[in-house]
Amino acid sequence: MTFPLKFSAKKAQELLLPSAPGKKQPPHVRWYVAAGAMVLLLLALLLLGGLGGHGEAGAERLSLDLADIPPVVLDKEAELARARNRNCTYWDCFNVYRCGQRAPTLDDGGGGGSDGEMDAERISIYVYPLKEYLDADSRRPAGQLSREFYRIVQTVVDSPYYTANPNEACLFLPTLDTLNQNRIDTTLVGKALASLPYWENGENHLIFNFLPGTRPDYSTVLDVNTDRAIIVGAGFDSWTYRTEFDVSVPVYSAALEEYRWPEQPVERTVLLVAAQLNLFPRQFRILQELTYDYPNELLLLQRCPTTTAKVDELADLVAGGQQPDEAHRPPAGSTEDVRCSFPHGNEHEYPALLTTGTFCLVARGVRLGQPALLEAMAAGCIPVVMADNYVLPFADLLDWELLAVRLHEANLHTIVPVLRAISAERVAEMQAQIRSVYRRYFASLDRIVLTVLEQLNDRIFPHRSRTYLHWNVGPEAGITQNPLFLPLIAPKAQGFTAVILTYDRLESLYILIQKLATVPSLQKMLVVWNNQRKAPPHPSLFPKIGKPLKIIQTAANRLSNRFYPYEEIETEAILTIDDDIVMLTADELDFGYEVWREYPDRIVGFPSRTHVWDNATGRWRYESEWTNQISMVLTGAAFHHKYWSYLYTHAMPGNIKEWVDEHMNCEDIAMNFLVSNVTNKPPIKVAPRKKFKCPECTNNEMLSADLNHMTERTACINRFAEIYGTMPLRTVEFRADPVLFKDNFPEKLKRFNDIGSL
Repeated sequence: MTFPLKFSAKKAQELLLPSAPGKKQPPHVRWYVAAGAMVLLLLALLLLGGLGGHGEAGAERLSLDLADIPPVVLDKEAELARARNRNCTYWDCFNVYRCGQRAPTLDDGGGGGSDGEMDAERISIYVYPLKEYLDADSRRPAGQLSREFYRIVQTVVDSPYYTANPNEACLFLPTLDTLNQNRIDTTLVGKALASLPYWENGENHLIFNFLPGTRPDYSTVLDVNTDRAIIVGAGFDSWTYRTEFDVSVPVYSAALEEYRWPEQPVERTVLLVAAQLNLFPRQFRILQELTYDYPNELLLLQRCPTTTAKVDELADLVAGGQQPDEAHRPPAGSTEDVRCSFPHGNEHEYPALLTTGTFCLVARGVRLGQPALLEAMAAGCIPVVMADNYVLPFADLLDWELLAVRLHEANLHTIVPVLRAISAERVAEMQAQIRSVYRRYFASLDRIVLTVLEQLNDRIFPHRSRTYLHWNVGPEAGITQNPLFLPLIAPKAQGFTAVILTYDRLESLYILIQKLATVPSLQKMLVVWNNQRKAPPHPSLFPKIGKPLKIIQTAANRLSNRFYPYEEIETEAILTIDDDIVMLTADELDFGYEVWREYPDRIVGFPSRTHVWDNATGRWRYESEWTNQISMVLTGAAFHHKYWSYLYTHAMPGNIKEWVDEHMNCEDIAMNFLVSNVTNKPPIKVAPRKKFKCPECTNNEMLSADLNHMTERTACINRFAEIYGTMPLRTVEFRADPVLFKDNFPEKLKRFNDIGSL
């Protein structure tokens, strides 16, 4: 329910206490009526968002009408924004508490149309109203609104991330066009930024910039006092880019959307096209020499000697790293940009000629970032990026090794032999990747802006972030995606499934089942009965527990049965455990699962071993002595992802699986080899327990009691290393313990108390 703002106290009095004609209300009654009217007015203002400090801004959607942009005169003594903080990180210059406050609604006011849960965990961006900031004396504008920046603002406003209410905004976008530093007054822009009502030292503000720096230094970042603001910029180098804070984007080329690419693919007849007009003289001389050595593989282009004045002016702008404005931009479909080859002088239309090259040179000019990168990708030409320390667009997300070839500037003379050495299969893969990535992230200015917003959303809400495969492979690949390599913590609610391998030790099996049932994160137990000579006990004879238990009768007595991907396993985490490991406490197992959640691609467990090189024999040796170094966690009591069970069963290299089943040994070593070979990471040992004691078991019942056990384990390591062709095991000095584990602290304040005792 809402009230009109003109709702008066007198009207409220009439509605609340209509009085008889000619009868005057007592004073105390009139006081109550006035108080009630004020309450109604306050309620109306609250419902309209008027008490948030800036309710008028949150009441209606931003107008992008260019007909009447109000001027704002900046006083000479106006405060200037503080200089850019070079040391900003996400943790000290970004206020994350502003984010995630969006009310759960079916319509977020910004056209998002998503459900309430997604609304609350999605960034919201407030865009300042369009204004023209003027100098107090000269009435000179701080900057000019370009068509490109207007499209950026329009894209943000039309996106599901937009909010018209600044009080619920996570990010703020000033409507000051800072795309091209050549077209702004940096001092006036700094004053204009400081005058913004929500500036607060630039915290959570986004500043877009494509062309930073001016003569003679050509800085790689915008030379404006931006304090703590996030720079969405093109041309960063590794010194100015603040990792996980700024966003690197490509230098936008407006000509791409206006150019009509050929409908049919053009045959790529040239190995390398070098079409940039702003190469340094030394670079151009080296390329000239290479054209004589490789006349059929290198197409070097330069400005034609007889171009029109307008084209000359356009080329000068591009050579200086500037974006052409409306006056210099050729019309759509124009063929005015003609470049001539060296040394023959043949004319080629640009950018159409890029489609004839397999590789296209993208070199450092006076500015580090160049529009040639985006133009090459649009043509399906593999960029050869020759710009040391250049931070490529969306470098935090995209794997540029799949998209481009990087060459040190000092190695330009080797460029043709380097490109010749790349196989045809690799070239085809890179061309396909470029087509996919360009279409998804770079095909238009709108697409670039939305990718920026998606990256920021993933950064601010990492638990909802997309994976490496999402950004670099995409759904169209149709491949099975490995669930392990996630930048996330595994879900806690799902819990784990315990897989118990047993043969005939019923007493210890029953004790283990009862202990496992007390672990809060346990979801289900599978008892893998490996004895074909004797049937497992009837389910009624098993201990009565409050967790599901399933008995699986195997067809053969194999150690690999413990790693079979049984369909009954519905959780991601599996605890493989022997039936005689009855000494682990519920706290130890629960803590082990918590550690696995942080390392879902590793084997996480309790008993650890290592491998060492024996100089005397020239072979690896299995070692079980107490050391600080480990390279294996034995799967007699360990957590692992169910994906590894699938790989162990269906994709184990060589005949390792068959050898393990035949010799009834080393299945745990085989699993450690498999996981370390795929991840290139060591396992994680949990808690300080180093030896397991089994007082209920006699030595002659234990496999490890065999005198030949250590010798066989050593033989396993060397055999597996020969099959892999390398030693994949990784050694680490690391152990995971709970917080406050050995601290002198009240036990009742510790989460895992019963850990570490033997």
